[in-house]
Amino acid sequence: MRVILSGGGTGGHVYPAIAIANEIKSNNPDAEILFVGTKNGIESEIVPKYGYRLETVTVQGFKRKVDLENVKRVFKLMKGLHQTKKIVKTFKPDVVIGTGGYVSGPVLFNASIKKIPCVVHEQNSFPGVTNKILSKTVTKVLTSFEDSHARFPEASQHKLKFVGNPVRQEILDADKTEARKKLGIDPDKKLVLCYGGSGGSSTINKAMKKVIKHMVKEDVAFIFATGKRFYDSFMEEIKDIKLNKDQRVMPYLEDMANGLAASDIVIGSAGAISLAEITALGKPSIIIPKAYTAENHQEYNAKSIEAKGAGIAILEKELTPERLDKAVFKMLGDEALLSDMAAASKKAGKPEAIKLIYDEIEELVK
Repeated sequence: MRVILSGGGTGGHVYPAIAIANEIKSNNPDAEILFVGTKNGIESEIVPKYGYRLETVTVQGFKRKVDLENVKRVFKLMKGLHQTKKIVKTFKPDVVIGTGGYVSGPVLFNASIKKIPCVVHEQNSFPGVTNKILSKTVTKVLTSFEDSHARFPEASQHKLKFVGNPVRQEILDADKTEARKKLGIDPDKKLVLCYGGSGGSSTINKAMKKVIKHMVKEDVAFIFATGKRFYDSFMEEIKDIKLNKDQRVMPYLEDMANGLAASDIVIGSAGAISLAEITALGKPSIIIPKAYTAENHQEYNAKSIEAKGAGIAILEKELTPERLDKAVFKMLGDEALLSDMAAASKKAGKPEAIKLIYDEIEELVK
C-alpha cells in the first residue's frame, strides 16, 4: 500500500495524520507512507520525529481581504499545485488522505484529477474552508462530529461518514487507579485537571487564580498547566497560596495520558483532538473555546459537547473568575450531575475512531 498524507498548519491537523499513518503501518508493515506539508508549518517539526518522510511544497492560506499579500499567495498556490502534481505523479499513491490545512488542498486536488482514491478527515464541528471545497471532488469525507454534516455542501452528503477523531493509544490504555498511583495523588480526593492548550491561555489563567484559592480552601486536588510562557508570572501572583502535595501548578503537562485518566473534571479549550481525548475517557468537562480560531470552530466544538450533556461551555469573552469558580464547584458538589456528565461524555466519545478510519481507507484500496 502506497499512501500520501497531507495536513498542516496546526497540531490539530498534523496529529490525526500521524495517528492514521501509525495505524496503517501497524496493519501493513510494508506500507510506504509519504507526508506532504510546508517548510514553515508545525508538520516540519512533528513528522520527522515519528520517522516518516516529508516532502514540502509552497502554499499559504488567503486573508479575508484583497491586498498585495493575497496576490502573492495566488502565485504560491499555483506553484504548490505544480509541486504537488509532480509529487503525486512520482510517488504513485494507492490512496491520498487529507487532514486539513491549506497544504492538503493542492495535494488532494491533483490526486482527484488522476482518479486516485482520496479521503478527507474533518476534525471539527464546523468544517474548514479547504475541506468543504475538497468534499466535492474526493471519494470519501470522514467526520468527527455528527452535527458537521449539515455544514457540508449538498453535493457531498452521500460521501460523509461519521468516524470521530483518532485518540493516542496511551490515552486509551490509561487507568484511573494506576494514574493516581503514578502521579502520587490521593485516590479519595476529587481531582480537577486544567490546561489551556499546548501554549496555555492567559484568559483561563486569570480565571483560575480564584478557583485555585477556593480549591486550596476546600482541599480539592488539582493539576493546572499554565503554559510555559505564563508559568513564572503566574507563580509570582499566587506565591502567598500554600499548595499541598495533591495541588500542582506546572508550566506544561508532559504526561497527559495519566493526567486525564486521574481526573474527575477537565477544564480546557475546545480543540478537536483535546475533546476527543476527554470524551474517549468519559470525563465531564468545562470547555472554554478560544476566540478567533478559523471559522470560530472551537465554539462549535464546545457547543456540540454541551448539547450532549457532556460538559459546560463558557465562551472566552464571557469567562470571569466568578463564573468559572461557580461552574467548578457546582460540578464538585453534585455527584449525580458529575455521574450523568461522565456517562454523556463516554457516549459522545469515539475511542474506536482510528479503527473506523482505517477500515474506510482499506475499503478504497482493495
